[in-house]
Amino acid sequence: MSAHSEKSGVLYLVPTPLDFGIAQDAPAPPGQWLPAETLSAASRVTHWVTENAKSTRAFLKRVEAVAGLAVPLQAQHIVELPRAAHKKGDHAPQPDSDAQARELLAPALSGHDMGLVSEAGMPAIADPGSSVVRAAHALGLRVVPLTGPVSLMLALAASGLNGQNFAFVGYVPQDTGERAQRLRELEATALKTGQTQIFIETPYRNAALLQALLQTLHPHTRLAVCGALTLPQQVCHSALVSEWKRKAGRQDSLPLDAPCVFLLGR
Repeated sequence: MSAHSEKSGVLYLVPTPLDFGIAQDAPAPPGQWLPAETLSAASRVTHWVTENAKSTRAFLKRVEAVAGLAVPLQAQHIVELPRAAHKKGDHAPQPDSDAQARELLAPALSGHDMGLVSEAGMPAIADPGSSVVRAAHALGLRVVPLTGPVSLMLALAASGLNGQNFAFVGYVPQDTGERAQRLRELEATALKTGQTQIFIETPYRNAALLQALLQTLHPHTRLAVCGALTLPQQVCHSALVSEWKRKAGRQDSLPLDAPCVFLLGR
């Protein structure tokens, strides 16, 4: 492990608003969801590792409007994570991805503070970026997470489910049979241990996942769905599956075309 150098930069984990890709007449200013210190740190960073360069530029434009930028947007140094990190994730250590991540952090070793961002929310949580964080630790760089919205935690708090024992399990299978089997496995774990199970889906498959949940889960299992978190149209519903079926209208009020978090448990 490399010793931290006084000349080395800091790796900031920079959360971004949760409204990326959601049509809005007037997106809320970032200060509505990001503290002043987070915006201030983001305004000072000039070197970025990102999931998507286009969305990062859009984020920096919003930062510039309220906090300014240390250098013009055109002069910001923005590099994207390797494509494999998008497709397969980079949460499990892999020699190739971790080596590539070290290369991405070269500016920090030269004294530049760097920012790690995803398209929305906190990088490295339900999004790529873990390989960069591991690499930073291996290189002896200081890692500083900044405060901002994390959809998984917001949904858990709003669900009424067990917030002392929970697991985020990512995505469930798309295949109908495999998905049903996986949902039964998650339900069995939740009912046996009391551990809340949290998962997500691509927005255009949210409606299909909700129907699969209502068809597969036991009537006494609690199901929560939180959509469009932090946005004006946000909705969080939490009820027993039997109640979901009895009050079918609640499904119509969910913004299923926006990012949603699904939770199940006792």
